[in-house]
Amino acid sequence: MPNTLWKPHKTPNAEAVELLKNEINAPDIIAQMLVQRGIDTVPKVRAFFNPRIADMHDPFLMKDMDKAIERIQKAQKEGEGVLIFGDYDVDGTTSVALTYSFFKDKFKKIDFYIPDRYKEGYGISEAGINYAKSAGLSLIIALDCGIRSIDKINYAQTLGIDFIICDHHLPGDELPKAAAVLDPKRSDCEYPFKELAGCGIGLKLAQAYAQVHDLDDREYLQYLDLATLSIASDIVPIQDENRIIAHFGLKIINQNPRLGLKRLIEIAINKEELSIGDLVFYIGPRINAAGRMSDAKSAVRMLLAETQEVADRYVLELQSQNEDRKIVDQEITADFKKIIAETPSLLDRKTHVFYQENWHKGVVGIAASRAIEQYYRPTIILTKSAEGILAGSARSVQGFDIHAALEKCKEYLLQFGGHKYAAGMTLKAENLQAFSDAFEQVGREVLTDDILTPKIYYDALLDVNEVNYRFYSIIQKMAPFGPGNMTPIFYAKGLKDDGTGKIIGKTEEHLKLNIKRPSGSIPSLAFGMADQFPAIKKADSFEACFQINENIFRGSRTLQLMLKDIRFTNDV
Repeated sequence: MPNTLWKPHKTPNAEAVELLKNEINAPDIIAQMLVQRGIDTVPKVRAFFNPRIADMHDPFLMKDMDKAIERIQKAQKEGEGVLIFGDYDVDGTTSVALTYSFFKDKFKKIDFYIPDRYKEGYGISEAGINYAKSAGLSLIIALDCGIRSIDKINYAQTLGIDFIICDHHLPGDELPKAAAVLDPKRSDCEYPFKELAGCGIGLKLAQAYAQVHDLDDREYLQYLDLATLSIASDIVPIQDENRIIAHFGLKIINQNPRLGLKRLIEIAINKEELSIGDLVFYIGPRINAAGRMSDAKSAVRMLLAETQEVADRYVLELQSQNEDRKIVDQEITADFKKIIAETPSLLDRKTHVFYQENWHKGVVGIAASRAIEQYYRPTIILTKSAEGILAGSARSVQGFDIHAALEKCKEYLLQFGGHKYAAGMTLKAENLQAFSDAFEQVGREVLTDDILTPKIYYDALLDVNEVNYRFYSIIQKMAPFGPGNMTPIFYAKGLKDDGTGKIIGKTEEHLKLNIKRPSGSIPSLAFGMADQFPAIKKADSFEACFQINENIFRGSRTLQLMLKDIRFTNDV
């Protein structure tokens, strides 16, 4: 992997920083970080630090929301059965859990359905439609999928089944002929915030229904925890309405979690208060493991559990599946490393496309992310899906729109969809080489050396002597952190270990340092940087990019630096 480049975030307007600093009586560095994030006026600062439910947008600003509510009311009036249909990832399963929970006492007949990743693939499936028909369910509310399922929805109509689509993916040139299509990314939708997760669309549907039927807001607000899980796991910007949802959803998760989540948290992470990052790294993967390794319905049942016995059963199932997922992940990672070692010329490519027919279909997306960690190239990992058919997942690097790249290669694909930095696709096995060549050609047209250089963007130069609890408490008030409002990263010079630093970890990969300060050394952790230790001991000083967090051990709280990268003055 190429050396990481350190770059400051865009330099904020000095006058704007000075003005804001004086208006809110904040330290220079805090005013600077706020302006960098577009929080450059007192009203914006108030909204940022004090999110309010009242500032959520009117759900009826979303195109077709009136049609969706009318179709639901028709189904209720005529005694129709309803099927809640969702994708098998965290966004899909939380969407199903939220929408099913909200509507389960509003219909006499209601069920939910998650497609089998291996038998049905992504999105609306004929099997799911046939299930609805056989169960006498004539309305399907589809969440986190459906926006490109033109043929499947046409098929449903021949069986007398209507759809309400609740999706957040990019539509194609044609919209499905559904009773209602809720998707802020529709070109004709004027909803003011375009970056809701799929579960967020389900939340807006529930909010709209509550509004029309004069229900207490708590009827839908109780599910903000599920919407927050989806925001974290689907890596959508934590701005605007997502910030409001995440702010209050985290409170539910930390103060009054549902039974399944409470037990999952106890098993996954020993921490008093979870952040968005904790949901991303500890909770999301365990929920995702169900759909990756087996049946995602168990994730929904865990989220719906109303007794501890039921919650425990499904949590243990998810935990076991996640352990299996880790093993498979390690195996695929070892395989593609071997491929690179045996064919080093692949390192000259701008993109990587790996294929082995026995790789686990549910884990190729994670493996693609692992490949980027190693080689920092847009990566697609494919496996055999059916006779003559390959399926895979793509992950990208910052600055390369992988969905747009796949659009340019679509003549070799059977199906594809996704986002700017993550996508999925299927293709005929006979087209593998032609597709790989076409994808590489797109990469060569777009990918510069700069794009293929990993970067750390730091917020400000900071003297480590300024790291104290007063400063940390202000930083924490800027949470929840995530895309669009990332955890601040600082840059410091002249750092020196006090002589007590050591290599740690079962495999001795990590560093624990104690950085000298006049006020007393501050503990610092550097994951995966044990190889830097001899140079640190030898050098007069070093530089680092780092985040600040709090370590809680046996009731004792201390601040520590989490080092993201280390370099020495002569490296610059």
